Amino acid sequence: MGELTLTQREQVRLQVLNGIVGCQISVDEATEVLGVSERHVWRILAEYRKEGAAALAHGNRGRRANNAIPEETRTQVVALVRTRYSGVNHTHLAELLAEREGIVLGRSTVRRILVGAGMASPRRRRPPRHRVRRQRMSQEGMLVQVDGSIHAWLEERGPRCTLLLAIDDATSTVPYALFRQEEDTHGYFLLMQELVRRCGVPLALYSDRHAVFKYVPGSHQSPAPTQFGRAMAELGVEQIFARSPEAKGRVERANGTFQDRLVTELRLAGASTISEANHVLWAFISRFNQRFGVPPAQATNAYRSPDPNQDLAGILCFKHRRKVARDNTVKYNWHTLQLLPSTERSTYVGAHVEIQERLDGQLVVRYQDRIIPTQEAPPRPGVLRTLNGTLGLGNVTLENLAAGMDTNGVGGHKREEMGAIGVVGRGLAASSLITDRQSEAAHRKAQPPRQPTPRQQARWKAVQRAKRRGLSLRAIARELSISRFTVRKYVEASSPPVYPDRELAARS
Repeated sequence: MGELTLTQREQVRLQVLNGIVGCQISVDEATEVLGVSERHVWRILAEYRKEGAAALAHGNRGRRANNAIPEETRTQVVALVRTRYSGVNHTHLAELLAEREGIVLGRSTVRRILVGAGMASPRRRRPPRHRVRRQRMSQEGMLVQVDGSIHAWLEERGPRCTLLLAIDDATSTVPYALFRQEEDTHGYFLLMQELVRRCGVPLALYSDRHAVFKYVPGSHQSPAPTQFGRAMAELGVEQIFARSPEAKGRVERANGTFQDRLVTELRLAGASTISEANHVLWAFISRFNQRFGVPPAQATNAYRSPDPNQDLAGILCFKHRRKVARDNTVKYNWHTLQLLPSTERSTYVGAHVEIQERLDGQLVVRYQDRIIPTQEAPPRPGVLRTLNGTLGLGNVTLENLAAGMDTNGVGGHKREEMGAIGVVGRGLAASSLITDRQSEAAHRKAQPPRQPTPRQQARWKAVQRAKRRGLSLRAIARELSISRFTVRKYVEASSPPVYPDRELAARS
């Protein structure tokens, strides 16, 4: 028999099936962890007992199904729904396609085609269900619930922040938690990194449908996994999405307990910053686990040790594809990275590489599972001329700019203005157009304001609506396809921003 290779998901199934065979996991628990029906669990269990681990590998892997719908039919259905049959629900649409267009497809097939094209049914009906209290998982590490709690944790002493909390479903203990300025992907990456280091990789993760975990239907995002979803797939963690706060009641009730007790602890400790709040939080977690933790039904631990061949820092990070320019450089977030030649390849011009923005801020470039040595690319001559001549900065040097120094009262402005001068080294990534702040403020004050354009008004309203939905700045930027720094400006503004009249400014 040839060598058998199982995917991460199939390895999780193998572990769950071994737990069933060893009477450590019940079938009901396996259905929830694997996300399949009870009947299917019995089916794959019978095949596993008969053929072993080979039964978990699908026989048609990599082959197109014989009864697959032709691509021409799919395109025709999508075009008809966007034009002639716009607004028709899926059941009625299947009937109209068979009667008028001669396209005989089942309702579920029509729905699958349209959902794949990002077109949801205009009418959704969900039958009422009888809700019952869900039993805990029998083993620690089988299911971990995560959530973010926005609250005035520091009261009036400090900024408003968010608690990112993970709680084990079997024991109600908190393996790790941390305070962040907002509920974002970077924070959840830090949460999972410590969770894996302290306990291991859980079998499943239970969360809400926040944009960090799952793309928002009807938005400008593609139905591809989010950065966090991609990382969980690489770790082999099954994601389960709750459709209501009551579904993940374990972590919701823990949030309420933390809001009641931890706020007092922070007040007694005098914490006024997020860093101080984290130190108080980590000392509070051990007391919380002793007070509210419960023993699991089974003493065995379901946490999996991370694969030694996997780079955890290379998984829990932001990954983006870039095409290498003709001078062997790639651009990412105001950085221009110079790709250095290696023994495997002397040039990477035209190649598609992967840029990893890791949690410590390091940028790593990978090509075909190999890390390419890089360095910060030197600035172009036009940037140097702009800095030394056009702006009239006198004796301002690149060294002073890289060190973030002020020279003759000159300082750095917001990052979003950086495009006017380009990027000069890694130290310039946080600074931008260099001008005299006092003279610029006086010049702007003398100019009469102009009314915001309809586009600016519509953009501000869209950002405010997304803000009320609880989306992070990164999620709003992805949904509206605008810069994250522009999103921050519109979020902080109480009304559409007003700018000086450029025409009057030019006359003056």
